[in-house]
Amino acid sequence: MERLIEYVGNHPVLAGAAVLVAVLAVIFEIRSRAANFRAIGPQDAIRLMNQNALVLDVRPPEAFAAGHLTGARNLPLDQLAKAGETLKKYKEKPVLVYCDTGAASGPAARKLTELGFTKAVNLRGGLTAWRAENLPVVRN
Repeated sequence: MERLIEYVGNHPVLAGAAVLVAVLAVIFEIRSRAANFRAIGPQDAIRLMNQNALVLDVRPPEAFAAGHLTGARNLPLDQLAKAGETLKKYKEKPVLVYCDTGAASGPAARKLTELGFTKAVNLRGGLTAWRAENLPVVRN
């Protein structure tokens, strides 16, 4: 312990940089876990879809028309708060939410949980991860 104190005394800039890196690593980990709120991978998403889960695509309508998961409903993020009433019959059923990368669908799944949807999950990696596993996409 004495050597650590001596090191910090002799190299305050390096010690400060090490503390800063440690703090940033902790912040990054916390944000990463928050973004992956109840996130599942593509294979688990398929299992959920086979159990008749509601699949919500939170991308803009143009992106939805260019390609989406089979059976998905388009519900842009700006309409999510209003959708609580129209989707209330799904509050106790599995709900899979996805976007292009999973960045927008994580907060959307969290919002659905706040609205009372008990089984809302996010597709980790979004449509990008889905396509990376060569899974089918439907076009309108």
